[in-house]
Amino acid sequence: MDHANDNPVGPAPPVPDAFALAGEGHAEPTAIHAVPAQLGASGFRLLLLREFRGEGPPGFALIDQHLLRAPHRLHRHGVSFALTFRPEVMAGLAEAIGRLSMREGVGPAVRNPRWPAFGWWRTPRTWADGTDTVEWFADVHFADAAAWVLFRTQFAEGLAGRPPAPRLAGELP
Repeated sequence: MDHANDNPVGPAPPVPDAFALAGEGHAEPTAIHAVPAQLGASGFRLLLLREFRGEGPPGFALIDQHLLRAPHRLHRHGVSFALTFRPEVMAGLAEAIGRLSMREGVGPAVRNPRWPAFGWWRTPRTWADGTDTVEWFADVHFADAAAWVLFRTQFAEGLAGRPPAPRLAGELP
């Protein structure tokens, strides 16, 4: 199956060399262990989902990672592609850069500009054994450089593909 014409989903991706691989990826198509995020100047790209293409309906493998909630399989024919941080990451970001939405005066709530924006990026991959997949990545971009530095520092383990260190009782995220 030719996937050369697959297009990005969501905002246009950065130039190809904008993200630097922070470590090893998967060696086999059935691997689902966490892999390091690809880091950029203002955010990161994280592998979340692998779609297996072939005869019949596609199959999906959720990648075990530690920053974003896993995509939800809502029904037998598809996957929900909403992107959001895990609760502990949401709490850490709220503590570091403020809540996701803010209200000034009596007007409607507005999005905190220091919070990152999400987008999906997909790319086809043919493995050594001939398996065709589509790798689905979340692109996370911070408009505020200081917020990106705080995130990189606070969630370095998750960006490296490792689970966060256990926290002590009463310790802030």
